[in-house]
Amino acid sequence: MKDSDIRDVMALLAEAVKSWPSPAVTIVSQREGNPFKVLVSCILSLRTQDRTTGPASERLFGLADTPEKMLSLSRDEIEEAIYPVGFYRNKATQILDICRTLADKYGGQVPSDLDELLTFKGVGRKTANLVLTLGFGKPAICVDTHVHRICNRWGYTSTKTPAETEFALRAKLPKKYWPVINDYLVTFGQNQCTPVSPRCSTCVLVPFCGRVGVTKSR
Repeated sequence: MKDSDIRDVMALLAEAVKSWPSPAVTIVSQREGNPFKVLVSCILSLRTQDRTTGPASERLFGLADTPEKMLSLSRDEIEEAIYPVGFYRNKATQILDICRTLADKYGGQVPSDLDELLTFKGVGRKTANLVLTLGFGKPAICVDTHVHRICNRWGYTSTKTPAETEFALRAKLPKKYWPVINDYLVTFGQNQCTPVSPRCSTCVLVPFCGRVGVTKSR
């Protein structure tokens, strides 16, 4: 893919993803507009499918929707609410740790600074950037496995890790696309440009895609 193609590619993606459900964390942000809920939903979503993340988030927020209320719950209560998300026991402990830090250090408010967010236990660049974009509407690039895989498959980036892809995109992706590229490519990656045997025969992006590393497709 040529750098000059990205405008057309993003326009096609914007239309294509309308056919599929939005990622669970995006739905939480659209419904709530609450950085705390976005942060907690991001944690729940790690290594967990959206069909599990969404209901787990709803159950948990039905019990507690602020750091202070969350701290009134026991770890067992949180575990029960979020089960069966992946690593639910560890995530219950992590959520309580984060809520304690938010209450003690930040007055119960999620900070809107990347470096501050990265100091929270278990919060990496993916989660921190997603909180900035979905929770605060700030320009940031959230790179998960879908974004990393697809950008390299296109040939738009040539990187080995999601972190490298993030910085490559920061250098070349027009800033107006930063907040949406994760939403687009997570949805696109789950439904069209799958990790194994992508659906190339019906893909609107075929004219732009380098198909780097694709050995089998449908």
